[in-house]
Parts: sequence; C-alpha cells; structure tokens
Amino acid sequence: MKTHKSFCPVNLTMEIIGDKWTMLILRDIIFHDRRHFNELLRMSQEKIASNILRDRLAMLEKEGLVTKSKKNEDFHKQKVTYSLTDKSIDLLPLMIESIKWSAKYEQVDKIKYKAALDLQASSRKQIEALRNKLLREHVHR
Repeated sequence: MKTHKSFCPVNLTMEIIGDKWTMLILRDIIFHDRRHFNELLRMSQEKIASNILRDRLAMLEKEGLVTKSKKNEDFHKQKVTYSLTDKSIDLLPLMIESIKWSAKYEQVDKIKYKAALDLQASSRKQIEALRNKLLREHVHR
C-alpha cells in the first residue's frame, strides 16, 4: 500500500509527477514518439543520466503511467518499448497549461518549440484528436 504525505490533490499529483524528469520523459514519449530507453536517453535535450532515466521509467510503470513490452528485434537482443496509458494521456491538458504558463512568463524559443506553442492555441477538437491518436498508438494497439 502506498503511503502519502497527505491526501491533498496537489500533493498527490506532485508525489507522482513533481520531480525534475517525469514530465520531460512523458513529453518525449507523447510529442516526440521516443519509446525506447536509448532514444529517451540520447535524444533528450536536457541530458538525463541513464540511472535517473531507468529509475523514472520504473516509477512511471509502477504508477501506471507507462507500460513496457519486449519484442524480439533479433536473435540476441530484446528491445523494450514504452507505451502510454490512459492515466498518462490524461496529463495532456496539464502539459498544455504548463506550455501556456511558460510562454507567458519565460523566454521560450519560439522557433524551436513552435509545435508546442501551436498546441497551446489549439482548439478542444484538435487536442481531442491528439488524445485519440495517442490512445490508438499506445493503449488500443
């Protein structure tokens, strides 16, 4: 059984996604379709350490935010693929709100992160289409 510091809704959310890396890992899976350990490790602009990535992916799996599956890529290796769950896809509105907040108060590279900034201006219909795409690709595959 999990123990929590309190059962405050903000605290419960922060206990799961409040560290420095969790939302960045989910960002890379959601927006960049990085679904393998090496992709997440090597392609992260923030340069996450391998031990931290391993720990966070294990925590994400334990919390029900990702699932992992092994597929035999060749005779000698198995490659793990990480997939989102309904629970992690439901964080999409929170991510969009964080984009809005950051764009309002911080200096965001408007060229490099145009796709993210465009997302903040998306209609509910466009966001729902993205959500449905993620569900098809990750949950209902």
